[in-house]
Amino acid sequence: MTELINPERINPKLSTAGELTLPPLPLSQWQVTYDTLHMWTQIVGKVRLEQCPATNHWWGIALYVTANGLTTSPIPYRDDSFEVGFDFIEHKLKIETCRGAIREIALEPQSVANFYRQFMAALHELGIDVQIYATPVEFPDPIPFDKDEIHAAYDREAVSRFWRVLQWSDAVFKEFRARFIGKASPVHFFWGSFDLAVTRFSGRPAPPRPGADAVTAEAYSHEVSSAGFWPGGNGVNGPAYYAYAAPEPTEFARRKVEPGPAFYHPELHEYLLMYDDVRQAASPREFLMEFLQSTYEAAATSGNWDRKALERPVI
Repeated sequence: MTELINPERINPKLSTAGELTLPPLPLSQWQVTYDTLHMWTQIVGKVRLEQCPATNHWWGIALYVTANGLTTSPIPYRDDSFEVGFDFIEHKLKIETCRGAIREIALEPQSVANFYRQFMAALHELGIDVQIYATPVEFPDPIPFDKDEIHAAYDREAVSRFWRVLQWSDAVFKEFRARFIGKASPVHFFWGSFDLAVTRFSGRPAPPRPGADAVTAEAYSHEVSSAGFWPGGNGVNGPAYYAYAAPEPTEFARRKVEPGPAFYHPELHEYLLMYDDVRQAASPREFLMEFLQSTYEAAATSGNWDRKALERPVI
């Protein structure tokens, strides 16, 4: 197994008081790697998009957190299936088929164009021929994958830190999701927006969103309360947890939410809790759970959800 760089600085660990210590993830220090990895996940995710059946709210295209990174889960291909996984411990991309064939690509500094060529060639060697829309989405000034020689950074330590935050957040989100007995999404990673998310539904259809494209219209066809984690950007200078309601009830933005550092971002129409506030808290898990629960309550109460029918009592 490839040894991590300075593992004590990367891995979550317990302090002398028995509380979890999470790694720092300053956006400015890994932005170029973040942008490159974003493109790589889009390339892999677009293959899943092409091959998997359409699922409500685009759940069928997302990636999932694993014990060592991210995976597509099994993807159907003709009468077989294959799976693509990012391994952020050994820093490699692994493609495995149901017939036992494997191809691996090193995750190392290389251009998006080179990664794209290697990945598509590896699929072809495995007898998998898929054509994707080879231009990024939800990314400013997109460059087609096969022409992108600009994004080419890969900082192993930064990626390891990012994955550790995803792995920890995934566990907390799953605990939060389990408290809801109504319709809820899996905890999944959307490669378009590069965020880990979990969504609860009121059970009611939402009014059509004016001017929405087909993707957005499907995503928000029903009333939701959604929360997630992303590394920052779009005017937010650092990693953050977010929560929003769609459609947004009139009183949502004026609700009091916890913990204290959480705030409403009027441009994004989301509540935010900065990751640094979470990782520096006495109990990061309880701190984040307060945010998830109170922002959900803000959405459900102001949106007149049938909370008694939708929530599992906390024992």
